[in-house]
Amino acid sequence: MTITVETVHAVEILDSRSRPTLAVTLTASSDRAGAGIRVRAGVPAGASTGTREAVELRDGDPHRFAGQGVLKAAASVNEEIRERLAGRTFATLAELDRALIDLDGTENKSRLGANAIVGVSIAAARAFAEAAGVPLWRALEGEVAAPRLPVPHFNVINGGVHALNELDFQEFMLAPLGAPSMAEAVRAGSEIYSALRGMLHERHLSVGLGDEGGFAPEIAEPEEALELLVAAIGAAGYTAGREGVAIAMDPASSEFYRDGAYQVAGSSFSSDEMIERYAEMTERFPVWLLEDGLAQDDWDGWQRLTARLGERVELVGDDIFCTNPTIIAEAIEKKVANAALIKVNQIGTVTETLEAMRVCRDAGYAQFVSHRSGETEDTFIADLVVGTGAGHLKSGAPARGERVAKYNRLVEIADAVELEYGLAAR
Repeated sequence: MTITVETVHAVEILDSRSRPTLAVTLTASSDRAGAGIRVRAGVPAGASTGTREAVELRDGDPHRFAGQGVLKAAASVNEEIRERLAGRTFATLAELDRALIDLDGTENKSRLGANAIVGVSIAAARAFAEAAGVPLWRALEGEVAAPRLPVPHFNVINGGVHALNELDFQEFMLAPLGAPSMAEAVRAGSEIYSALRGMLHERHLSVGLGDEGGFAPEIAEPEEALELLVAAIGAAGYTAGREGVAIAMDPASSEFYRDGAYQVAGSSFSSDEMIERYAEMTERFPVWLLEDGLAQDDWDGWQRLTARLGERVELVGDDIFCTNPTIIAEAIEKKVANAALIKVNQIGTVTETLEAMRVCRDAGYAQFVSHRSGETEDTFIADLVVGTGAGHLKSGAPARGERVAKYNRLVEIADAVELEYGLAAR
């Protein structure tokens, strides 16, 4: 199956934080479907970013969007990338992505911009699916593992750089591990989110929202957030625990790591002290997953964290890995973490993302597919997580259109294929 690219075009749009990002449209023809393929991709953008991430191209003009405009990235698509791709026939997505990587010519995609490149790559993935006449998740089938429906992880309490409160930990998530279907998992997230809102209101805590749709109450200690979640799970009629609804945390600890110590709620902790605090949390509360528990440069601490908790908690590397296959391979050798967060725009192309996932698979590391704090209504990651069999996905709260779009897409996929293909939730 081949596609012949006719043109690509990017336009500056707004993401969910009212910051500029790109929408990329690609038109193509194929040897099967003929002409008429027209696909679109919305590009996500992060606030809590790792130092090893592929680099977005921003304009730097203080008179437009405080320097955050992306007209230069749009020009990369509309000029150099279009000139390189238009009229060319590609047999695989990997071949097209390689053309993008070679055209940019940098280690971190900083010349053309990772935001420009990833938008074209995601659109091209959709074009190959259209050409094959299959849903996007089916086009990704077999790239990593057999398809399966994931457990959605709903970020219902926000802190860190995602919220204007005193909570240093960035995300507290609901994980309905015991849900019998995707529809029931989404229902659990919604009902507990509603119960949490009522509980916060009763306690005179703010029900304002953070960037990812979770509540941002004026609390400071992470244990307070965990207590609220356990109470909300029970108030909604669910059981807190791995057989019911578990809890996942993303402290995003690089954000509060300064001068060799972790600054949490006004107190300073060493790596070992943070590890012991996490151990206590996982004993007191039904925490099954911990993402970025230590900072991206604290490799020695990560090794000790993995030795201490790796047998009973999924330890996910995000900022430390940046969806980079080479870094993940190094971490596997050093026994750092046991899972990797997967963000397509962190590495810059779909092909490199799939390679990162394969490195994880071969080592027995789990993969946790993720959105970004700056999102669009694009649902690519929902198809990605199903097609690659990654097992779980986070897309923010069960609220706000750009977050709910991904969860609704999972429900649609499940409804369409559960009987026909026998997919099963983790």
